[in-house]
Amino acid sequence: MQLSELENKIIKCKKCPRLVKFRNKIAKEKRKQYINEKYWGKPITGFGNSNAKIIIVGLAPAAHGGNRTGRVFTGDKSSDFLYKCLFKANISNQSNSDYKYDGLRLKNAYITTALKCVPPGDKPHPLELKTCFKYFKEEINLLNKSRVIIALGKIAFDACVNFYKSQYNLNNQKYSFSHGINYILPDNKILIGCYHPSPRNVNTKLISNKMMVNLFKNAKKLAKF
Repeated sequence: MQLSELENKIIKCKKCPRLVKFRNKIAKEKRKQYINEKYWGKPITGFGNSNAKIIIVGLAPAAHGGNRTGRVFTGDKSSDFLYKCLFKANISNQSNSDYKYDGLRLKNAYITTALKCVPPGDKPHPLELKTCFKYFKEEINLLNKSRVIIALGKIAFDACVNFYKSQYNLNNQKYSFSHGINYILPDNKILIGCYHPSPRNVNTKLISNKMMVNLFKNAKKLAKF
């Protein structure tokens, strides 16, 4: 299977009734400032270079970000912060991610999410994560040139660990999330924990521009590009 085939499967998915209902509700009601825009309102696929050396994993699309624009980390405050940092680390060609066809390109990187649909309150149910894990697993397996995986937040981190648990016997290995933590995985790839660039984390100074840029630069060194 190729990434394009997987993307088609993801976009057509309607396996989680709560998520389908919520994404459709958001797309219909819209936020006032986007009232004249047509919302995507479907599952979101990954974005970037299929031969990427770095994979960046988030939680899920934002209600008025990816769920509106049709591209992961696009058109919301988290993406504004993320892409300023990616640009400073020379991983993206521009410092903004506004719309699906805005000329944005990633350099040796690929961005995706553990959950492909926006969940109410940004809180997915365990069964929803389990259902979507099949897509996430296929996606990571297809990105077989990767050397480093950066997990934005604990849920994304746990999804990455679960991927490796499904591939290898990790019963005796403990993986605990914290910002900047590095783990060498059974296939010699490196998993890095990173605080999510959510407005709450940014406003409370849990994550700063400098912290994230330094983490991305370190990831580039580890990925050898």
